[in-house]
Amino acid sequence: MSARVCLGAFAGAHGVKGAAKVRTFTQTERAVAEYGPVQSEDGARRFTLSFIRVLRPGIAIVSAPEIASREDAAALAGVRLYVDRAALPAAGADEFYMDDLVGLAVVDQAGGRLGVIVGVHNFGAGDLVEIGELPGRPGTVFAPFTRAAFPDIDLRRGVAIAGAEALSGDDGAAEAGLVAEAMRQEDA
Repeated sequence: MSARVCLGAFAGAHGVKGAAKVRTFTQTERAVAEYGPVQSEDGARRFTLSFIRVLRPGIAIVSAPEIASREDAAALAGVRLYVDRAALPAAGADEFYMDDLVGLAVVDQAGGRLGVIVGVHNFGAGDLVEIGELPGRPGTVFAPFTRAAFPDIDLRRGVAIAGAEALSGDDGAAEAGLVAEAMRQEDA
């Protein structure tokens, strides 16, 4: 578990008075401003965000006393916003902070090691778990983050038990993994 969690990233200026767009990584757009002051990744800058409104799903409009002008807001584009983990509420039953999933061992129903969760992504069609460190195979694969694909997540033991859906490639998991692997090879 990390000491800080990324809530979002500045995405540019909005209007002429210093409001900023923030791409949110929170359950609701409003939540990006609900856990107290946020800091840049390097900790050098601190912002006290006030939520203004939702621009579109995943994008909030915010203001902050530390952002005085449109130019200031525009210059912040790409700066990620972090909050101390202690400021966040405890996750409910069957809820997980994506940060907590990264690093979990992926095992089959019998306990055989399949890999490690190296990332959790959402490209618009639902959450996908990226699994790396695959025995005898380079690269990574993706599986949908659903109850059928991962019927049990045990944070205390540090394991995610993969169900038949994750292993068989149902719902396009295998194809998504192969496409993602091919895309990475093209980018290399």
